[in-house]
Amino acid sequence: MQSLKAGHLDASRWERRLQKELMSLMKEPPPGVEVDGDQAEQNLSLWTVHMKGAEGTLYEGESFQLQFKFSPKYPFDSPEVTFIGSNIPVHPHVYSNGHICLSILTDDWSPALSVQSVCLSIVSMLSSCKEKKRPPDNSFYVKTCNKNPKKTKWWYHDDSV
Repeated sequence: MQSLKAGHLDASRWERRLQKELMSLMKEPPPGVEVDGDQAEQNLSLWTVHMKGAEGTLYEGESFQLQFKFSPKYPFDSPEVTFIGSNIPVHPHVYSNGHICLSILTDDWSPALSVQSVCLSIVSMLSSCKEKKRPPDNSFYVKTCNKNPKKTKWWYHDDSV
């Protein structure tokens, strides 16, 4: 019985953390970022975030959707974050299936990070891009990868993009 109570307390903590992040993101979203609050409130472990390409970048005027999946271990476990929908950005760190090669989504995740900081990192990653192209191993990766990008052992091609 003790372990059930402990598990319940953990679930309450991660739910409270996500509710707090959701409210913050809805009240004061970063420029070009908007969370689908209705969907997130219905299913706290699955969020859709709408993102616009920043002005003055290769992605200006484009709209993207990100899907965030949270486990009950959040924030100690990073969310699974992928681009979804018909407009997956063409970028050296974004695979055509929506998987994102970004260290803070795996090895460099910290509980101090948040949905907002992930969104800002992705906006920054897109904004610094100088040429729209897929990762060099896109075709092979998409054919052979796990459905969950967090199960990929990423090899970071180029941090300057």
